[in-house]
Amino acid sequence: MLYAMIEMHRAAAAPMRAFARANRLMFESDLNVLSRTEFGKSIAASAALVESLTRTYGKPVWGLDETEINGVDVSVHPETVWSDAWCGLVHFKRDEDELREAIGDQPQPRLLIVAPLSGHYATLLRGTVEAFLPHFEVYITDWTDARMVPLVQGRFNLDDYIDYVRRMITEVGPGANVLAVCQPGPPVLAAVSLMSADNDPNAPSSMTFMGSPIDCRKSPTVPNQLAEEQDFKWFEDNMIYTVPFPYPGAMRRVYPGFVQLSSFMNMNWDRHVDAHWSFFEHLVGDDGDSAQKHREFYDEYLSVLDLSAEFYLDTIKRVFQNHELARGEFYHRGRLVEPSKVTKTALMTVEGENDDISGIGQTQAAHDLCSSLPANMRLDYVQPGVGHYGVFNGSRFRKEIVPRVVDFIGKFHDADQERELQGSYMMAAE
Repeated sequence: MLYAMIEMHRAAAAPMRAFARANRLMFESDLNVLSRTEFGKSIAASAALVESLTRTYGKPVWGLDETEINGVDVSVHPETVWSDAWCGLVHFKRDEDELREAIGDQPQPRLLIVAPLSGHYATLLRGTVEAFLPHFEVYITDWTDARMVPLVQGRFNLDDYIDYVRRMITEVGPGANVLAVCQPGPPVLAAVSLMSADNDPNAPSSMTFMGSPIDCRKSPTVPNQLAEEQDFKWFEDNMIYTVPFPYPGAMRRVYPGFVQLSSFMNMNWDRHVDAHWSFFEHLVGDDGDSAQKHREFYDEYLSVLDLSAEFYLDTIKRVFQNHELARGEFYHRGRLVEPSKVTKTALMTVEGENDDISGIGQTQAAHDLCSSLPANMRLDYVQPGVGHYGVFNGSRFRKEIVPRVVDFIGKFHDADQERELQGSYMMAAE
């Protein structure tokens, strides 16, 4: 019922949004003498604010057309190189001739970024991808909005997620490096553990976890406490809704993205109100750059996707309530997951000092679980002065975290293997 009401509200808001857009265009027009007055600018700013608050936000584009490497501009072409019903694998392919001019024939490591499936599209990590493009051959998981997956495609739970991660690591190839941002930490660790136990030749060279809930019992935050305070049935009864028609996934049970978004916004409500008031002031004051930064952030932040009910409830129960991985009780399709089997995949963890989503120690717990790894294959780093978002985006991420990740991965990069693998790819393409 809630989902249907939201859709009705969006439809009802359409005339208001159209009226606001017309007002904005009229009071921004150079032909309107009032556009240069305080009154006219206030009307245009108010209309722009109403328009942004009532519009429907679709899946954003990547917008990453080039990167700079050693002073050379290198063209970038995002392309989906593998896909299935619930996810696609996007490769940020860099122009080979321009790349050769920038770095010569020395191959760079391959990096698979596993994006969170927690309400936002993978494009939320645009800044993460952009920061790593000069250093790696970057791939990213592009999870599908559950409301766009027809019922005929079946269910999707946490075990399926782990299977997808393992399949995409395999697609990227042996010697790759995996970086999990936030939510994917536990399933990525599970996938790598299974690959290690199987002596899978495609097991990654390194794995990096950033702000991940490996063990939510450590420094519990507000979301962790909510998961502990409410019993499992409460989440089933209050967080799961049915996708309405005419979406392709009509009748599928989901955890809607707008519910997750409202939860995140309520955690920092005053900050969001202040941001929109500042947006209004920037528009009135003709501060176009600041207003555009606001638009870019909220165009991304307000673009949300739905999660399948099975995956969401599995995650709540197994990761946030039962702490199965941290307790050594995590099973994947009846098979015990043993991080202690990881012996050849180096481990790095990154946390934010002020993270209010994944508290200090939650990501570090991966080191205790991967007990067979020697000290020279581990690195733990806590970034001072940043919250959850700052762990994977922003100026301090680019200046202080990225160089450490690059250096860590570089220690375990096998250039000869990379060159041989690229040669086999070229032969297959021919």
